[in-house]
Amino acid sequence: MRIYVLALNDVFDTGLATVVDTFSIANELTVSAGTPSVHFEITVVGVRSRVYTSQGLSVPVLSAAQLPYPDIVLIPALGAKMPATLLAALERRDITDAGKLLRRWADNGALVSAACTGTFVLADTSLLDGLSATTSWWLAPLFRERYPSVLLEESRMVVGSSRFVTAGAALAHIDLALWLVRRSSPTLAALTARYLLIDPRPSQGVFMIPEHLMHADPLIERFEQWARRHLSEGFSLGAAATATGTSARTLARRLKAVLGKTPLSYFQDLRVARAIQLLRTSSDSIDLIANQVGYESGVTLRTLLRRRIGRSVSELRAGN
Repeated sequence: MRIYVLALNDVFDTGLATVVDTFSIANELTVSAGTPSVHFEITVVGVRSRVYTSQGLSVPVLSAAQLPYPDIVLIPALGAKMPATLLAALERRDITDAGKLLRRWADNGALVSAACTGTFVLADTSLLDGLSATTSWWLAPLFRERYPSVLLEESRMVVGSSRFVTAGAALAHIDLALWLVRRSSPTLAALTARYLLIDPRPSQGVFMIPEHLMHADPLIERFEQWARRHLSEGFSLGAAATATGTSARTLARRLKAVLGKTPLSYFQDLRVARAIQLLRTSSDSIDLIANQVGYESGVTLRTLLRRRIGRSVSELRAGN
């Protein structure tokens, strides 16, 4: 299995190291996993002769243009973590050149994958148009604005298909690499995860900070403030619109455009976030916490937490 890790200037150090190390460990465990025929040929490639990480370290790369076509391509994150610096980075010439290369590889049948801000590099090629993807949760509003043709599912950790795979923020690089290992051998992926001390993480939801997203738009910020005061009550779109000084239609349209959610869905996100906080910081019973965030019973809240973030109450209590 020929895998190219495409390192661009200002590559996120941890992301690059993580994916290379995960595949290297998997290679060392193939015999133990009973899959000796599985092997990942990892090559770090670039579109420039010199590549430096975001911490200034030099990365030895091979010229991608002079190599055979890969089976899999993986784009680690760029070091730019916030909208302004990321947008500036995406204007660089090496990003444009990388996009041309990615399209050529994809046309030749390579599976193209990306994690964290690397998903922006992939989305810039238009290869994801009409498809589902995920990205760093705090960059979801920017991603949705810049790539309206991509179906963003930012709460998911990994979104994959036969041609393209995207992963969430920062250490989701590990989840992406394990997803790719799993395609060749679920047993090998499970063993590698045990060596890395990594549990399956289907969702970014448990890590998301809703109030961080609200600052993307003043109207959404007003809605969030109103919602937090009414979490224990039944949701009313009319009351929310009145409190935020707009119409129900405008409120719904703005939330959909910026966050990709309905007002009710975002309201429920805030309920879940508050429930998680209470589970981790108080000794209140699950039934009492459910009542505080507007649910009739602890059973309902348990089910919702499992469905939305893939975690049980006991795992959240333990800080997982």
